[in-house]
Amino acid sequence: MSSLRVAKVLNNNVIIANHPEHNEVVVIGKGIGFNRKTDEVIPLEAVEKMFILTNQQEQEQYKQLVPQVDEQLIEIIGEIITHISEKTETELNEHIHIALTDHLAFAIKRAEQDIAFHNPFLCETKEIYPVEYELAEYAIELIRRKMGIDLGEDEIGFVALHINSAITNRHISEVRGHAQLIADLVGVIENELEFKIARTSLDYSRLLTHLRFAIERIRRGEQIGEVEKLEMLLKQEYPVLYSLAWKLTKIMEQRLKKPVYQAEVSYLTMHLHRVAPKNVD
Repeated sequence: MSSLRVAKVLNNNVIIANHPEHNEVVVIGKGIGFNRKTDEVIPLEAVEKMFILTNQQEQEQYKQLVPQVDEQLIEIIGEIITHISEKTETELNEHIHIALTDHLAFAIKRAEQDIAFHNPFLCETKEIYPVEYELAEYAIELIRRKMGIDLGEDEIGFVALHINSAITNRHISEVRGHAQLIADLVGVIENELEFKIARTSLDYSRLLTHLRFAIERIRRGEQIGEVEKLEMLLKQEYPVLYSLAWKLTKIMEQRLKKPVYQAEVSYLTMHLHRVAPKNVD
């Protein structure tokens, strides 16, 4: 059998169907449920622009979510996910259908009730996930254009994290946690050195990139080469910055629950030297 058989129509854009390989599945696509009847057969090749949820747990969660969500939003999210998949040429984790639908439906409710929700790590998200941020801008603009609801820039940052989660197959809580950690580390740097880093500066961008990759290395347990002479020199020449770098790595170690190799302190000291005021050593 190279076709789907309709088991139930949930709405114009979502059906439950029997699949030749995956048994019961949830199929999401623009107009997929329009005028469909139970037991109707749909050729699989007609589903190429649609999404099939094969994980049973994901299916059950999505079935519970659909009746609570505006049908137009489900259609728009389908367009958004298609756009993300095509632009990144990536097979996205299917959980994005639930996570993004749930998140945006709630965001729209908040907007309609005029409840603002501040994004504490918007700048960091924009800097460390530029591709995801651009895709999220597309998503928020599509909602504004089609539904007349402006969710604002804070929401772009939140949606960008959901997109990164789907691309990297990491849970949104981990992605959000890393963005929050980077924002907190920047806060510690600014408090300790008593100055504000210019968010538009190249040095700020480099610092965030370094922190992001440092966190990734720590998460994966990767070690960068130890440079003993460099460490001794940095300790002597930049004692304040070296001490701050050590403090930052301890925060990372505690939050990530992973050991941090000593060489990270040296490399972080050099990045701090770039952004720090000239009178700080």
